[in-house]
Amino acid sequence: MGTYTRNIVRALSRLDRDNEYFLLGPQEKVGEIGVLPKNFQAIPVPPPETTSGFLKCHAVVSRLGCEVVHVPHLFWVPHNLPCPYVVTVHDLLDHMYRAHNGSGVRRLLHFHLTRRVLKHAARIFAVSQFTKNELQKLFGIDPARIEVIYNAIDPRFLTGHATDADRQMLAERYQITHPFVLYAGRISPHKNLVRIIEAFSALKAQLAKQDAFPDLKLVIIGDELSKHPDLRRTVVRGGVQNDVRFLGFVPIEVLRIFYDAAKVFVFPSLYEGFGLPPLEAMAHGTPVLTSNTSSIPEVVGNAAVLVNPENLFEMMRALQRVLLDQTLREKLRQAGYEQVKKYSWDRSVAEVLQGYREVVG
Repeated sequence: MGTYTRNIVRALSRLDRDNEYFLLGPQEKVGEIGVLPKNFQAIPVPPPETTSGFLKCHAVVSRLGCEVVHVPHLFWVPHNLPCPYVVTVHDLLDHMYRAHNGSGVRRLLHFHLTRRVLKHAARIFAVSQFTKNELQKLFGIDPARIEVIYNAIDPRFLTGHATDADRQMLAERYQITHPFVLYAGRISPHKNLVRIIEAFSALKAQLAKQDAFPDLKLVIIGDELSKHPDLRRTVVRGGVQNDVRFLGFVPIEVLRIFYDAAKVFVFPSLYEGFGLPPLEAMAHGTPVLTSNTSSIPEVVGNAAVLVNPENLFEMMRALQRVLLDQTLREKLRQAGYEQVKKYSWDRSVAEVLQGYREVVG
């Protein structure tokens, strides 16, 4: 969501110097966007998801006479704003894979409050056709009110390949000196990390039989690792304690080097509303193995190897093939470069702007 908000605002600042924009939120978040033209003004308020934040936002929107509010992700409180609002829906994870959390009453309340926000929105921007279909099926939203506007990758992933100095930095700062398979993204059960580790353990055994990639490692980049002790237990159970590295959060400037240096990027997520990491890896020419479910086939097209994310042996065999088949690797590299070109923040924001104009009338 941070990537989405930053890049939407930056693209708006390039494309629209006529309309006036007010950025409501914590000052440090606005500061991450960078220098903006004079028709953009930051107004510090508490996070709008909180009661005090919403009341403050409501008062500011009223005082400024705003004509439309863009809510960049789905949450409860936009109802009763003094002007029309549009909302971007990234996924419906809270109503799918997290639906078992909390009491039945709490889940029912969450569902009805979310549906109220959607029903009262002047326009809904869905980040994929898959997400649009989910909105129709789960909440009964009229498809005419939902517009598919795709995400794109952060431009910093498009700044060229890693240099020798970059790779030397990986060796010195992170002790990455061997070939590796990479996962980067959130650490969450639906991201399927346990199966990634299990498939990697099986892969090491298969490669040993072929005397191939004896020093292959698995690098996992993502925050909140401490909340998921099952991952380290899976590493121990698979006997790959010396071959799996958990690195936590790394900034984009370093992440792009990891993408570039990886032999394969693996992303067998069980559920994605869009899924940016496979495209980020493709921008660096790295072969991608990912899921054949949810929005992912729509986003990656024919530029990745698709597997059933619940079948770890299928995942293992696909990893083995991508590592060893040089013809396939080159095909994926070239297809990946072409796939990334299909997504552009400027193109997406031009569609967002048209949505604003239609809502304001």
